[in-house]
Amino acid sequence: MDTEERRRGILDTARRDGSVDVTALAGLFRVAKETIRRDLHVLEEHGLVRRTHGGAYPVESAGFETTLAVRTTRHVPQKSRIAAAAADLLGDAETVFVDEGFTPQLVAEALPRDRPLTVVTASLAVATVLADAEKIAVLLLGGRVRGGTMATVDHWATRMLADFVIDLAYVGANGISREYGLTTPDPAVSEVKAQAMRSSRRRVFTGIHTKFGAVSFCRFAGVGDFEAIVTDAALPSAEAQRYSLLGPQVVRV
Repeated sequence: MDTEERRRGILDTARRDGSVDVTALAGLFRVAKETIRRDLHVLEEHGLVRRTHGGAYPVESAGFETTLAVRTTRHVPQKSRIAAAAADLLGDAETVFVDEGFTPQLVAEALPRDRPLTVVTASLAVATVLADAEKIAVLLLGGRVRGGTMATVDHWATRMLADFVIDLAYVGANGISREYGLTTPDPAVSEVKAQAMRSSRRRVFTGIHTKFGAVSFCRFAGVGDFEAIVTDAALPSAEAQRYSLLGPQVVRV
């Protein structure tokens, strides 16, 4: 196996398993740990992985995106804390957009059930979570359903969303960076998110620390478009401060 084949194998393993470990990779490919570290460094330079202590995890891109099923197994305690803190920012909003994704789904679960709310969403999972709440009216956007995320996209969804004026949008992303803003791999998903941004008076981003610094294919918003960013405490305070200088309040939980 040559160098390029090994690096492709490392990337495939990371995408299949969600993360990779240097020691395990060295054993799998029968090379030195330092060789694997060099491979991960090159893959990181190409924007395909992000390195961690002792390993790496894949970066979502135009050619790769994790499924909703996989997202429900990662960083669940952190995502639950983020969702609870985001729900506390509801204020007097009566109409709410909840994005696709596992963290937004947890936000939906954390919304109060004792007051009238209208929730607009492209996510079948979010609609299912809220369907039995007596005081919550759920409007599910129509369109093509993406099997990996169980959410609707394309012009049917964006056209319906364009007719609403929404008090507050809870928005997720595959990556957020100070330079490139908020990004996602699929242009169809990006269009729905961009329309949600245009249709909403207030916007809150929810995402774990691993999203920060990651850049995907399609940009749909800038950091300064949000009133708040809610993430976990693993995002360094200095980095949180840099994001706050662009406009939003940064909440670390």
